[in-house]
Amino acid sequence: MIILQKRKDIPTFLTIAVPIIAILITVLAGGIIFALLGYPPLAALYEFFIAPLSRPDQVGNLLVKACPLIIISTGLIFCYRANVWNIGAEGQLILGAMGAGWVALSFPEAESPFMILAMAVMAMLAGALWGAIPGLLKIRFKASEILVSLMLTYIAIFLVDWTVRSPWRDPLAFGFPLTKAYPDAGLIPVMSLPGIGRLGQLHWGVPVAFLVAICGWFYLTRSLGGYQIKLMGDAPRAGRFAGFNQGRVTMFVMMVSGGLAGLAGMIEVSANIGMLQPQISFGYGFTAIIVAFLARLNPLAAIAAGLVVALAELGGDTAQISMRIPKVVTGIFNGILLFMLLAGETLTHYRIVWVGVTEKANIEKASIEKASIEKANIKKDGASHG
Repeated sequence: MIILQKRKDIPTFLTIAVPIIAILITVLAGGIIFALLGYPPLAALYEFFIAPLSRPDQVGNLLVKACPLIIISTGLIFCYRANVWNIGAEGQLILGAMGAGWVALSFPEAESPFMILAMAVMAMLAGALWGAIPGLLKIRFKASEILVSLMLTYIAIFLVDWTVRSPWRDPLAFGFPLTKAYPDAGLIPVMSLPGIGRLGQLHWGVPVAFLVAICGWFYLTRSLGGYQIKLMGDAPRAGRFAGFNQGRVTMFVMMVSGGLAGLAGMIEVSANIGMLQPQISFGYGFTAIIVAFLARLNPLAAIAAGLVVALAELGGDTAQISMRIPKVVTGIFNGILLFMLLAGETLTHYRIVWVGVTEKANIEKASIEKASIEKANIKKDGASHG
């Protein structure tokens, strides 16, 4: 039998070597797949990893692609550190975009620079309230936040689809499901760097994403609130003894996560689309889950992880255009890359151990005894608090 045993100490060389080995294995596997399908392996790998970084404007586009992933994954890290599993960031992104769109469409003649700020606040509020629903149901009725947040995502998808086809549809859109275009005050402008000028579609939402990640890291590592989140995630019993409230932590992290997802939705629409349409996101809410775990639940590392995932996505698009590689093939390659990185992350913290039948029985017995003791302690805590 094979089991994973948690490492007591993680060597530095292992932390550095494992991601490099994972990427090398991906490159080797990808090259074999491309060769078997009749595509030049080196040329295909070049389009995946080098072409998206070969020009300054491409670097700007890479940062734009990573922007929503960084923001959403930072919010998800709050949840996952508290052992609260928010899977519905995609729906929270959509509700945030709708909230910001409502502000923009309600004031079509607005020219105030505070328009963007009002849209951001409404987007975060809408996303936070949508995220609060699974949090509240988890606290009050012990409902699974995984299922509730995921189901709410589909409700959000159908809600925005109905909205742009009926009450908010632009009568001059020739029947297309689109809203009116946002006023100029509701659009996030493209950045112009001193001495460089424009870098592709690089916009002011990208610095905001970096700022969100930095602030998230500071809060989680340098504040009492961050310690409370970590403690309630790692040792909820100890957290209750310390006087922390599990329900409050759950609501807080769900609303923070939803609010940041909503902010990402507002930035994505205001910077890149300029109006609401049925498809606002391209799966950013789900992809950000991978980013959060690649970052080892560290908001600062989410910047690098977001860039890696964005590079894989952008490289796939480049390969499709330049070499006519089918989207299915590029999707397989991206899947292998992410799988290898996540598998490497697992092997960094756990070692593979082979055990016999007797050892297996002893391990299972010890696990059952440990679970029984923990259950008895929880009941004892509940009786003493009651």
